[in-house]
Parts: sequence; structure tokens; C-alpha cells
Amino acid sequence: MTRQTMQKSSRIYIAGHKGLVGSALVRLLEAEGYKDLLTRGHAELDLESRHEVRQFLSREQPEYVFLAAAKVGGIHANNTYPVDFLLRNLKIQSNILEESHRSHVKGLLFLGSSCIYPKLAPQPIKEEYLLTGVLEPTNEPYAIAKIAGIELCEAFNRQYGTSYLSVMPTNLYGPNDSYDLEGSHVLPALIRKFHLGKLAARGDFDAILRDETTHGAIPDDFAAGLAGIAKVNGHELPGRFKSSTALSSSASVRLWGTGAPRRELLHSDDLASACIFLMERIDQVFERVPAALTDTNAPSLATRHLFNIGCGEDVTIRELAEMTARTVGFAGPIAWDPSKPDGTPRKLLDVARLSKMGWTPKISLAEGIRTAYEDYLSRA
Repeated sequence: MTRQTMQKSSRIYIAGHKGLVGSALVRLLEAEGYKDLLTRGHAELDLESRHEVRQFLSREQPEYVFLAAAKVGGIHANNTYPVDFLLRNLKIQSNILEESHRSHVKGLLFLGSSCIYPKLAPQPIKEEYLLTGVLEPTNEPYAIAKIAGIELCEAFNRQYGTSYLSVMPTNLYGPNDSYDLEGSHVLPALIRKFHLGKLAARGDFDAILRDETTHGAIPDDFAAGLAGIAKVNGHELPGRFKSSTALSSSASVRLWGTGAPRRELLHSDDLASACIFLMERIDQVFERVPAALTDTNAPSLATRHLFNIGCGEDVTIRELAEMTARTVGFAGPIAWDPSKPDGTPRKLLDVARLSKMGWTPKISLAEGIRTAYEDYLSRA
């Protein structure tokens, strides 16, 4: 297959354009002058239907594809719905990859996740650590689906000469994130919990109800903590938030785990920048074959077109919580629940491979949390 680099005039399909990553890709592509963008919502195109995906790609003939569509969520969601995370992601990935090949797409970028790496991988995590150890059990179904996507991309490249890249972003946050406490990732969950804690301290029950309508149900155990916060601040929340006592142990924002694990975080706009950077250099990517691959101890060939995307720095969950509480303006107590899982102890990506090509992130964590909270408030 003749490889060509993505141009401003290229016809580009963004799968999952309403999500955190997909919406960032659309924003940046438009800002950089790309005009011919294809997007479809779930009501228009069911990505789990091979027939619908085939018809769409055959009819629209995109030249490049960003595969950002996925079933995503945090520890609780992964533990509760393992079939959904495994089966739905496998269907979406296989449908788009196979039908992109059938429609002669020139280049494709597959969005994975840093959870593909072993739970106890050496830090920082290099791309070649893929498939070298046991996964973190709390997100294993999602990780296995993403590993299958990476391997399928490389299989197409080897068998058919396609140009399919895989990128592994670190923990993401930004505009259009999910704040559902049953399924969100760590930072959006922290933003919402501390905001609700601030509302409870003010006794603003109407605002709490509006937040629940916008962002999803507030679990009963967390609601009890809000009732306690309200009571120690001289307020009484009605209904299921009503508390007859205000024990100091419940008058707090309660968070899962110990707060000790370390996490690297990246703003979705920075991820979009990195993805576009790579697609604009797809010829360069496929011309480079790491010297290590000629060695008998070389890593899996799947790492040839695999890139970590992150900022190269991490913080503890406790530090992240304290930063978020300050940004949101919650001054009350924080309680940690060590009976809940911590997840992987540390996930810091080695981003040297992408950095050597000339890309670096621009949005600091402090600035990113501030803008993420502004986005959260704008959707209330």
C-alpha cells in the first residue's frame, strides 16, 4: 500500500466524536484547518453492527480514521460490567479495523489505554513492556480488549501493508468528560465529589438535585457523607439526604482506597495534539523500524507502531485530591476508604519515543484541573 501523510484536504472520520477524546480531536482538527470531517452519533451509526459500519465506510470513503469510540469507565464500572467492557470494545474495534481495510483507508489511529501494561511493570513504562506480565484485575476486561485492538492493527500492517497506528494515552481528563460517579475516571470523580461537598456545606439542596439530574445518581453512601457535611455546617438536607446524626466520620468527602497510588494525567486537548502530530507524520512512523527489532531478544512486533502519550510526571491520588479540592473550593475533611481497591500502584509512561519525534504536552495539571472544573460548571 502506498503511504500518504494526512493533509488539510483529507477526508477524516472521527469515531466517537462526542466523547472526551473524540470531541478534542474534532476541536483541534477544525482549529488547524481540516475541513472534511466525518462524524456520526450512535443513533445514526451503531459501531457494534458490522453491516452498518461497512455501509458507512463504503459510502463515505474516508481517507483517515481516528478510532476513539469505546466503552470506558473507572474501577467500579469495570468490576460491575466486565462483559460490556470486553465484548462491546471487541466488536467496535474489529468492525472499524476490518471495514477500514475493505474501504482502502490510507491511515488509521487506534486509541488504547495505559491499562494494557502489566500491573507491576517497571517504571516508567516502555512500549515494549506490553504482554510481559499480569494485568491489573480491576480493569482487565477493558485492557484485554485494547490489547486485542493493538495486535489486530499490527496484524493488518504485517499481512496487508496497512498504516494503522496505536497510541496508549495515560489517564485523561478534559471537556466532555463523564462525571457519573458509577463509571467516571479519577479526576472527574474528584471534581464532582468535592463540588457536591461544597454545595452540602452551603446547604444548597436545590443545586445538589440539579447536579444529580445533569451528571447522574449520587450513591447512597456518598449522600450520607453529604448529609453529615451539611449538618456540621448548620444545615439539614431533606429526603434521602436527611441525617439524624452527624458523626464526624461521615461528615466528609469519602474517597476510594488509600490515596497512595501514583497517576500521570494528561489533558484531552494535549492527547488530540499528539494524535494529529502522528497522523501528519505517518510516513515517517512507518519508515522507522527500531533497531531493537533486529535483535533476537526484541520485543513483540506489535510495539513497532505503538506510542505512549503522556506528560512524563505523576502525582499520588492523595496529592491529586488535595489539588482538586483547592481548585473547587472545598475546605472540609477528606476520608479515605482502604476497604476499596487502589488499582495499579503506579502508572507512569515512558514517553521518550514520541518526545524524540518533537512532540511535548502544553497544558499543566494545575491549569487543566481549573479548566476541567469550569467545563463541569458550564454543564450544570
